[in-house]
Amino acid sequence: MTVRSFDRLFIGGEWRAPLSGARLDVISPHTEGVIATAPRSGPADVDAAVAAARAAFDSGVWPGTDPAARMEAVGRLAQSYGKRLGELGEVISAENGSPITFANLAQAGGGFAVISAFLQIAPSFPWESQRPLMVGGEATVRHEPVGVVAAITAWNVPQMLIMAKLVPALLSGSTVVLKPAPETPLDALVLMECIEEAGFPAGVVNLVVGGREEGEQLVRDPRVDKVAFTGSTAAGQIIGGICGQQLKRCSLELGGKSAAIVLDDADLAATTQGLKFASLLNSGQACINQTRILASRANYDAVVEAVVESVRQMKVGDPSDPATEVGPMVAQRQQERVDGYIALGEQEGAKVAIGGRGRPSGLDRGWYVQPTVFAGATNEMRISREEIFGPVLSVIPYTDVDEAVQLANDSDFGLAGSVWTADVEAGNDIARRVRTGTFGINNYTADFFAPFGGFKNSGLGREYGPEGLSAYTEIKTIYPPPSPEAGSLFA
Repeated sequence: MTVRSFDRLFIGGEWRAPLSGARLDVISPHTEGVIATAPRSGPADVDAAVAAARAAFDSGVWPGTDPAARMEAVGRLAQSYGKRLGELGEVISAENGSPITFANLAQAGGGFAVISAFLQIAPSFPWESQRPLMVGGEATVRHEPVGVVAAITAWNVPQMLIMAKLVPALLSGSTVVLKPAPETPLDALVLMECIEEAGFPAGVVNLVVGGREEGEQLVRDPRVDKVAFTGSTAAGQIIGGICGQQLKRCSLELGGKSAAIVLDDADLAATTQGLKFASLLNSGQACINQTRILASRANYDAVVEAVVESVRQMKVGDPSDPATEVGPMVAQRQQERVDGYIALGEQEGAKVAIGGRGRPSGLDRGWYVQPTVFAGATNEMRISREEIFGPVLSVIPYTDVDEAVQLANDSDFGLAGSVWTADVEAGNDIARRVRTGTFGINNYTADFFAPFGGFKNSGLGREYGPEGLSAYTEIKTIYPPPSPEAGSLFA
């Protein structure tokens, strides 16, 4: 497909040529060729975007707006966005290689669903409430906007990641500077056209395009009140350190190495069908993927065989083909990273049950890797402990349920997980024992009415649900004047 190039950034309510004068090539992961160009921000562009967001906030033009009016504006955004879903799905698929069926359903459709969910949550959110005091009378408790938000997002599911930050920030009354990943700037630029059509005040939403340098400039800028980041744990640690030095608010949605526990009574046909989503979502490029599959020693061979057969049936290839289930990796460096981990797994003593190093058959170009399943893996191997971010699974044996839980918890991460069983009560018991932010029983999903986030090195804070909206507010308590009837704790 043909995608549009862009030559301007969106700053202060206007489309502006980048002061840097630089351009960014957008490369197709399928053809390895340039499919479009985008403007690249320099330090002066980032400075201008932060200044515009700061002015829009400090003037009160957006934070002083009634929550109902902010909801109305976000509703207009939803209408504009809804008209562009087909375009957004195609653009994202072209940028990052996401299979088009998934791109339409979850990339663009997921972004729209996030807007819709927050618009349903916002009317009942406790923007201002009264709370009885110990000494009598009532205090007013207010959720006020956090301020200027720097939203820095990854390339794998770009619109869902953007909307999880942008929409609650806007509903809170905060202003935003968005920096998408350099691999996927085009969908964010389409989104700015929707922002413009929705009619937000100038400076409420601003877009810069760039890499790590521009991201670090945003994080370090003292005019930014909160950083909302999705990306690697290594980058999150750096961002968290900078924000800690400034006592700046931050939320970090980071990596995962989650486990799917398969109990002996699980229906293997249904389980492996579910694991196509839970373990291989977005060609394996998703932080929630459960790439450690835990199977009992008594049932180990049957689980390996079922997983291998399921992977064998998955179609790998051109992401624009609606039948494709596994597309290319986003970039050559990612292809090389995944291929390197497959080599490492073999060196560590795991056995390739399907897949392995090299390109899939018939694909002589594009950043493809073979979907790979390792048997004979242990939880101590690096392929079982480090986030690979590709279609590579390790099947790890356990002796009993207690060991399965111990193995699931033996990780630096704690983002997602699942258990597969005919006994839902047993599944619930396991769910309560695994230390992870989200967990599924006979499925895995992320619902936008429920909080999402991780334990341990998987991040800080929660997105989605009322908790995801609260993350963009500061809480203020206003005490009433004293009355003759009221006492005092200090009298």
